[in-house]
Amino acid sequence: MTATTRTITGQTEPFRRAAPPDSWNGSTPATQILVLTMRSLRALVIDPRMLLISMLGPLLMLVVFGQIFAGMAHAPGFPPHMRYIDFLVPAIMMTTALQSALNTATGLIQEMKSGIISRFLSLPIWPGSVLLARSLADLTRTSLQLSFLVLISFLAFGFTPPGGVVGTFAALGMALIVGGCLGWIFIALACHVRRVEVMQGIAGLVTFPLMFASNAFAPVSGLPPWLRAVASVNPMTYGIDTARNLTLGRPVGGSAISAISISLAIVVVSVLLAVSGFRRAGAPR
Repeated sequence: MTATTRTITGQTEPFRRAAPPDSWNGSTPATQILVLTMRSLRALVIDPRMLLISMLGPLLMLVVFGQIFAGMAHAPGFPPHMRYIDFLVPAIMMTTALQSALNTATGLIQEMKSGIISRFLSLPIWPGSVLLARSLADLTRTSLQLSFLVLISFLAFGFTPPGGVVGTFAALGMALIVGGCLGWIFIALACHVRRVEVMQGIAGLVTFPLMFASNAFAPVSGLPPWLRAVASVNPMTYGIDTARNLTLGRPVGGSAISAISISLAIVVVSVLLAVSGFRRAGAPR
């Protein structure tokens, strides 16, 4: 309140005038993330074809790789008394979660081009909330993909791991953690590259070694020595190994700690790079 005076019938008397209201500084980051996540998920409700197409991708990988590498179960070095479908499904979980992050990055670049990102950055919001919201929305879609993958694997391919339902969904959670963390590599690239063509080219170079220089489709012991060395430092190797042990009802050992530790280290660096690039994303290149 501020004091001033006014004149009434030749006399001056003081009166108090209300101060202007405080300016709005925006909602909390948690509210921003929630609202923006629901905005991204609304696209799946408006056009469910996007969800349907995204679910067919993992099934195609399951059928193709299941047929091509089925004989791997009889190769030397393959875990004894294990069917290849039980070996393959946890790997498809992990690679699906990783590839879904590429869709996050591509969608982010398209929004930069459309100008919606510029409008977001003109509002009193934390820039990181836009990135986190997109990541959470795609993780939600990925969880639906993986749940559908497990269901079809059970019904059509006889996927009945000893770990049961608990172990299978624990493996699903591990896939979301590792794949979601590694996916921030693509988000950081999108914030700096800002071109879909260049982004997809770089993503292919990153995804290929992460997927194939690992134990996804063959045991590490069966790889050439130089490829085995690459697989030994690949976080996907530890994530897939953890997911397999969970579905098989075996102890996860240190593989879970290694997978989560490496993934968290990558996500911290990637988030910092993504936010710094996103702050300059007001106008597309």
